[in-house]
Formats: sequence, structure tokens, C-alpha cells
Amino acid sequence: MDFNTALNYTVTDRFLRYVQIDTQSDPASPTIPSTAKQKDLGRLLVQELLQIGITDAHLDEYGYVYATLPANTNKADVPVICFCSHMDTAPDCSGTGVKPIIHQNYDGSDIILPDDIMQVIKLKDHNDLKNQLGNDIITASGSTLLGADNKAGVAEIMDACYQLMQHPEIKHGTIKILFTPDEEIGRGVDKADIAKIGAFAAYTMDGESAGNMENETFSADGARLTIQGVSAHPGFAQGKMESAIKIAGRIIAALPDDLSPEHTTGMQGFVHPVDINGHVETAVIDFIIRDFEDDKLAQHADTIRRVADKVLRAYPNSIYTLETHQQYRNMKNVLAQHPQIVDYGMEAMRRACLSPKLCSIRGGTDGSRLSFMGLPTPNIFAGEHAFHSKQEWVSVQDMQKAVDTILHLCMVWEEKA
Repeated sequence: MDFNTALNYTVTDRFLRYVQIDTQSDPASPTIPSTAKQKDLGRLLVQELLQIGITDAHLDEYGYVYATLPANTNKADVPVICFCSHMDTAPDCSGTGVKPIIHQNYDGSDIILPDDIMQVIKLKDHNDLKNQLGNDIITASGSTLLGADNKAGVAEIMDACYQLMQHPEIKHGTIKILFTPDEEIGRGVDKADIAKIGAFAAYTMDGESAGNMENETFSADGARLTIQGVSAHPGFAQGKMESAIKIAGRIIAALPDDLSPEHTTGMQGFVHPVDINGHVETAVIDFIIRDFEDDKLAQHADTIRRVADKVLRAYPNSIYTLETHQQYRNMKNVLAQHPQIVDYGMEAMRRACLSPKLCSIRGGTDGSRLSFMGLPTPNIFAGEHAFHSKQEWVSVQDMQKAVDTILHLCMVWEEKA
């Protein structure tokens, strides 16, 4: 099927509408979702899904949107698949008052954002721009992020739903839709109802360059180092005080440079102190530990212990404890048990006239956690770039290719059944 001539794409209009709704999540909030405004987008999505004829679309109390496209094939054995994107935007950069701009027919020049002329999207700094010549680039105005992460994915799934309802000739099994809150703060599937989804496989639409498919993430642990120092009156502290704050500083300074995020790339893991607080008597350092191999997480925790042991030799009356906890694991461990899930995704991208590429994520996705909750979920490109920043951008044409990929993927699963 030639989607270029058959489809009346709505993905750009949807995207421009969604990014103007502030859905920033808040890591300091204890509520679910962390911000009530995420439900504003959820309610709009439910309304639009109902308008296109998807009758069971609904928003639950936790801010999750669920919907079902019934099968339109005579085959009874087509596995149920799900498409998932997150509605929240990152707390790193303002998502209030987003003003999207379409830069038509990109010619390779620097893109200067009008609300802050210091924000310049340069070809030399954004590698994928070289593949966008002649395309239409969407940015924010320079004072906010754009929200392509992950409203591009939301818009692509929504347009695919619209196309499937408009084109019954596209044969497919039962399709489930899931839009989640709070992905950016690590809580994206905390309340996801796997039984309600009832799918064999899922695909998150939350990747970068067109044609990329990610089947591997970091494995992740958190670690908390608690230091008990010795407090004393500073006027009479000689030979007595052992400041936990200073001990913490020396431990951080002594961590190996080659295990820091700023000195690692590719398949290398890291140890990263993300928070420190305390006083003379007690100090706490929180770390994130990342690697693609599970057994290396324990090795990285041992590195923290060795450094702490060495530093505390100079503080004989002080002690420390290190506690680690699991955050998520490499989804490749699950996806390897179901190779057709990735294979069908790659086939769908080929049918969409892309050159598919398997990639690893130096991070995690909702799909990583969903995979270990019993729903194997690789990640497909959404076209988003420079996420979490004022220079975030996406191209119209890449979003349309993502829609094509979703539609072909539905057909591949139906054909292979």
C-alpha cells in the first residue's frame, strides 16, 4: 500500500496542538500523576479517540489513557499488540507557553530561535539535520522545550489510529493504545494495568532518528552512601572533628574519571553521584549506576566501596554504609526470548522505505520496565531530537514515516499470523 498517496496525514496538526498543553512532570511530587495538568492532555486524547470511533477510550484515575482498536481481519490467531508513548515532558526545561514554529524546506542553515537568539540549532551540532534537507523542521520559539519527547510519539500513534479507522483495507489484529504519565521522572508504568492491556507485545514510540529501533537499554541500580562522621564544636575541634561533608566530597573527588558519564560512551557504564546532602555528623550521597551488563552493576557498587574504604582510612572514627536497589534492567534480556517482535519492527520500517538500524539506549524507557512486567516492548523512532532542551526539534516527514511504520507493523503482525 502506498501510504504517501492513500493517507491524509493529521500527525502535524495533532502535534502542534498537543505541545501547547503543558504536561511537565514533577519529581518532587508524591501524587500519581505527579502533576494534574498531565490529565489535560489525557482528556483531550480520549475525546479525539472517541471522535474517530474508538469506543472504549478512557482516562483512569492515575492519568493513563487506554484504548482498543478491534481487529478487522478474519484471522483468529493474530497476537494483540500495543503502541505506547508518554504524555509528560521533562522537568529540565520549561514546558509552559510552548510556541511551535514550522521551518519549511530546511536548507542546511542555522536555525535561530526568535524568543532567544542565543538558541541556535546548528547543522554541525545536530548530526541528523544533514538528513533533513528539504524537510519541514518544527522547533519551539527559544524560551521553552518543544515537547517532541514524547508528544511526537503521541501524535504518531493518534494519527495511526485515525488512519486505521479511516482505511479498513489495512488489515490488523486487535490493537491496544497506552499513553502514560510521569515517564520523565521514572514512574511511567508504575500504575500501568498489564492485564487491561492484554497484549503479547508492545512498541514504545520514543526514539530519535528515522529508521532507528532500540532493543537494548542500560540496566540500572540506585545506590545510597551514608557517612557517619564525628561532630565537635568548631572552636575545640582539633583532633576530634571528622566532617561527614568533607568525607563525602573526598569520596566523590576520588571516583575514577573513566567511570563518570562525561567520560563514557557507547556500551560503557558509569557511576554518577546525583545528589548530596548532610551536615558535619551525617552526609548522604545518592548515586545512579548504569551498565548494559547486569553483573557489572555490582562491580561498580564495589568501586564505590573501595573508594570509600580508602578515604575513610584518614577518618578512623567515622563509618559508612552503602545500600543499593534495583531500578530497571536491560530489556534485551526479555526481547531475546521473542525475536519476532524486533524482526517485525525492522520489516515494518523497510516497508516504510527506511533503512532500519538496531540501536542501544544509554538510558531506559517505559518499554524496559514493561518488558519485565510481562509485556516485551522495544522502542521505535519518533523523530525527536535534542530532547529536554530549548533546541529540541522534529521533522514533519519523520513523524509521517513513524505513522507509516506503525501501520505497516500492524499489517506485518496480521500477515504473519
